[in-house]
Amino acid sequence: MTRGARDYTLTLTEAAEALAERQLTALELAEAQLTRVRTTDAAVCAWETLDPDHVRREAARWDATRVPGPLGGIGIGVKDIIDTNDLPTTIGSPIFADRRPAHDAACIARVRSAGAFVFGKTVTTPFAFMDPGKTRNPWDPAHTPGGSSSGSAAAVAVGHVTAAIGTQTNGSVIRPAAFCGVVGFKPTRGAIPTAGVQPFSEMFDTIGTLTRTVEDAARLASALADPGRIAGTLAPVAHPPRFAYLGDFPWTVQECDADDVVEAAVTQLRTRADVVPLDIPPAWHGAKSIMRSIMLFEAARNLSDLQSRERARLSSAVNAGLDEGRAISAAAYAAACGERERAIAFFTQWLEGFDAVLAPSAPGPAPRGLATTGDPSCCTLWSLLGFPAISLPVGLVQRMPVGLQLAAPAGRDDSLLAVAAWCGARLPFRGLV
Repeated sequence: MTRGARDYTLTLTEAAEALAERQLTALELAEAQLTRVRTTDAAVCAWETLDPDHVRREAARWDATRVPGPLGGIGIGVKDIIDTNDLPTTIGSPIFADRRPAHDAACIARVRSAGAFVFGKTVTTPFAFMDPGKTRNPWDPAHTPGGSSSGSAAAVAVGHVTAAIGTQTNGSVIRPAAFCGVVGFKPTRGAIPTAGVQPFSEMFDTIGTLTRTVEDAARLASALADPGRIAGTLAPVAHPPRFAYLGDFPWTVQECDADDVVEAAVTQLRTRADVVPLDIPPAWHGAKSIMRSIMLFEAARNLSDLQSRERARLSSAVNAGLDEGRAISAAAYAAACGERERAIAFFTQWLEGFDAVLAPSAPGPAPRGLATTGDPSCCTLWSLLGFPAISLPVGLVQRMPVGLQLAAPAGRDDSLLAVAAWCGARLPFRGLV
């Protein structure tokens, strides 16, 4: 393996193996990545906090100690709503511009235990809600990267880091992954602890990963997850998969060109797998409203004191969302939670006999313009249910990536990752902008 400035092109697994085999030092990898940041980030703006001297110190420390672990020597991008004790955590808001947590979030402690270090803090939309941050799409800076894990997706897509951590409440891992042409994995709700992560809606807040391969997603998610929840290596697929296929969702409209790309990917999979078209039953066409009621009620409850103190410094979108949440009664919230439990039971049974369900990751490619982070509606059902989901890049529309989403009932993370890798091997995509 040739060492040099293009080490930034290594995947997480390739880098981990090269470091373990002493074919590469952590400092060499970090220097290649820092060079990539220096030459590309002015156009992308993926980072909220990035100190090259910090990166070099952390890499040199690993080279001196060689702490073992599946992420040994690798710098990981971390969304800036996740507490880190060595770098600021600003939650995407000027209100917290000087915030320096005293302790790492639980998932960051696990990153360090796995031998990795925090490369830097990636841009998040404020409070991980809908307002765009400063990050631009690496494929075309005139387009949104998605949100709220915008910087994490962009940093991986452009080669600043091999992997990054994001979070998803509704579509905040899957959507930016699709828009930026990387693999986004949202595990089963609760598989990775959220202690030390700024809360929005505790029913839905989920830590996820942004990587360039499914193999890398498994490696990173396993290191973050509770023991035994997610395997670090992919299981072999013993038989041709059987997929359900949702071509669209009743609460949004697919763009024709993106729909063609997803259909072409599904057609390719049909040559080796059993694919059964399904439609969401009319009884569950209101799932988006159920999710929104729970999410905004909890957000208002979690952020009410802050809003009372800082309304003038919160964005109009955050204020509007919290105001909507405060108007939801406790009875309506309880009813929505009951509907969610019924939905979990129904869709778990509905997907019995399938290895996964295939669906679009987003209604289209990343929208042009920076005034929006795009529509999360294709992620809403799996977020509501707490099911694991993963987005694979499968094609381009006008030179912008399009994603295919796979989901499965709660707890089936390992088998979902396995069939996602099976799909990815049959749907090649040229990543790394």
